[in-house]
Formats: sequence, structure tokens, C-alpha cells
Amino acid sequence: MNEVCAPTPAAPIAAALDQPDPDLFDELPLPYLEMDTMGIVTRANRATMTLHPLEHGALLGKMAWDLMATDEKEQSCAAYLSLMESGENPPVVLRSLYTRHGEFRTYEMHRNLIRDANGRPIGMRMVCVDVTRARRELEAAQKGRAWLESVMESVADAVIVTDALGFVRAANSAADSMLGWKVQELIGKVIEKVLPVLRFDSVSGTPLNFTMALEGHCKGIATILDRERRELRVEVRTSPILEKGTGYTTGVVTVLCRLEDR
Repeated sequence: MNEVCAPTPAAPIAAALDQPDPDLFDELPLPYLEMDTMGIVTRANRATMTLHPLEHGALLGKMAWDLMATDEKEQSCAAYLSLMESGENPPVVLRSLYTRHGEFRTYEMHRNLIRDANGRPIGMRMVCVDVTRARRELEAAQKGRAWLESVMESVADAVIVTDALGFVRAANSAADSMLGWKVQELIGKVIEKVLPVLRFDSVSGTPLNFTMALEGHCKGIATILDRERRELRVEVRTSPILEKGTGYTTGVVTVLCRLEDR
């Protein structure tokens, strides 16, 4: 089965489930199955059968959640029976299923109730989209972001990160303590607004401004204003952020250290 790395729009799939074409049932490239009111599989297409572990025997007549991760079975079963009772349209859900390849894969399940002539639920049909790779990449990105946030919080000096336009994208709690701005208040503001510079002295004589900071490293002694318009004398160090691979400048890291703290 081809793996899909981006979430699939729910509306088109749900619409297709309303009236599945029996002639195309086995030709669907995605796993499709139907269950009765108790969650027993009554129908499955070829794509579903190629994923079903051979050692688990026949799929038809088996409870749908038998292949789910242990920690999901009870909750999934209860949620399914609740939908059968309420008759509410089921939302798209994520489930971990054990496949013929000997591993659990994460599937996005697009579901639709099967109803009798009176509109009462008599089962459910669903199409399953493999989003394992997308979920793993998302989790890796989230872990990486959390790790970088921990690194920033571990720095004793104030750190402010801006994008290439000068808008603040990140800051640590040391910046909060020094400048009097809460971190969330800093996010999205232009750096010159939260870090007004009254005076700046550097060995090279280069003035301190955002354009110069984009072009190269800068270091010097500055007098700045905090949120309450009080003057602070700090050592300022700036470094452009270069995108790995392209070398494009995507922002600036500014590190501030109060001279009184030295």
C-alpha cells in the first residue's frame, strides 16, 4: 500500500463512503472494510486483506479491534459501541494496527455509519490511510523543538531569536527577567520595539541595527531600555542564522548580558 505523508481531506472520503461502488470495491488502493453493530468485520477489500497478518487467520468474522495496539482496544471498542447507540456521524480517528509486515502502523480512519431504511445504525464502513511516516516525522520535529527550547532555557544570558524581517520568534526566561517582557508578549513584535538601543559601542565601530546583524557577527556594549523604560547597560552579541544547505540568512540570534551581573 502506498504510504500517504499528508493528512487526507475527510470530506471527499466521507462522501465516497456514502455510496460505495460495488464494482470498484476490490480496486480501491486504500484498505476498506465494513463492520456490523458489534464491530465484527463483514466485508474487506483486497488492499485490506494484503495487510492482514496470515497468522491471525480469517479477517471476516473477527472483531475489528483485535489487530489494534493493546492500549487502544478497550477505548476503541467503547467508542464504537457508543456511536452505534447515538447514531452520531463518526469523526476521523487515528489507530495503530498490526500488519502482515510484523509491525504496528498508524492509520487515519475515515468512517461512515451504515444505516437501515429508518436511519438506525446497523454498522460502519471505513477507509484507512497509512500516516505512519507523517506521524513519526511530526513527533521527531516536536521532540527536536522541545529539546531546543530546553537548551535556550538553560542559557543564563538573555536570548532573543528573530526572523529575517526582525520579528521575534523565540526568547528565553532570562530575556523575560532582564527586559520585563513576558516571553509570549515578545513573540511577534519587531526587535527594535522591545529592544530600543540608546547607545552602542563596538571595537569595530559598527553601529548596532538589525540590517547589520543580518550581515555578520556583532559584539559591543549597549545602553538599552527595558519595558518600564529603565536604562540597562548590557553586552550585546548577535549572530546571523544561516539555513543549512542553502546558506541563506533566515534570522538573527541576539544574546544580552547585564554588565552588573559580571
